[in-house]
Amino acid sequence: MAKDLYETLGVSRSASADEIKKAYRKQAAKHHPDRNPGDKEAEGKFKEVSTAYEVLSDAEKKERYDRTGQVGPPGGMGGGPGGGYPGGFGQNMDPQAAEEMFRSVFGGDLGDMFGGRPKQRGRRHAPTADIESEVTIPFHVASQGGSITINVGGRSIDVRVPAGIEEGKKLRVPSSATGTSDVILKVKIAPHPYFTRDGQDISVEIPIGIAEAALGAKVDVPTLGGDKLTVTLPPGKSSGARIRLRGKGINGGDQYLILKIVAPVNLSDEAKATLETLAAQLNQDVRAGVPWA
Repeated sequence: MAKDLYETLGVSRSASADEIKKAYRKQAAKHHPDRNPGDKEAEGKFKEVSTAYEVLSDAEKKERYDRTGQVGPPGGMGGGPGGGYPGGFGQNMDPQAAEEMFRSVFGGDLGDMFGGRPKQRGRRHAPTADIESEVTIPFHVASQGGSITINVGGRSIDVRVPAGIEEGKKLRVPSSATGTSDVILKVKIAPHPYFTRDGQDISVEIPIGIAEAALGAKVDVPTLGGDKLTVTLPPGKSSGARIRLRGKGINGGDQYLILKIVAPVNLSDEAKATLETLAAQLNQDVRAGVPWA
């Protein structure tokens, strides 16, 4: 007696597309040859559920099957995997086609499902294409090196990040780690709260007061390693002036302090009078010589 596709997957004829897919996932995982090495009965069952899903997941094939009771076109064996019902439903489906269907539904991560990399069963599968994706790396990891964790098909994989990697570069995670294909990760670097990056150099904005700008000062500034460094600012520096700290950048690059003069607010009457007196004494025309003056 011919086998019923719905019975093969263990679903009713009114099953939704999601229910059919879930049933296939359960049956295919149970009978997959990698889980049952050398078991011809399981291999045959795997082909049967693959054929059933191939038909019932396709609206046109499903409608024809519901109407005629055949997998292929009316009148014979052709037109579909395994042909019509007579003579061994599903047994003639190409194993590679069944495997590719399995990979498309499960995301290709056989190793995660069966607790390790899939076993070789006498013949090699065609090599799978690389998987390309983007990954965002924290600023400090991209600068100083370290590792990040990615998820491939439900599997957590630690990926080593070399110090100084730049945005747009690519990291390759080999198939030996993913259990499927090589994964190519295009790097994006997350912004830092206060550092900016230009190649191997970094910059940080340092607010200073008017008196510090005019007279010079000692200020504590952050470094890439997380500690603070006391730096002596020379007198007479304006906003936008750059102070270079050699070798404090990425991989021997430099760190630049970008000075920003912060004007005082909420001045007392006494402070205002002092500044007015100072301005009169300085008699400084800061806009003299600019192109538009």
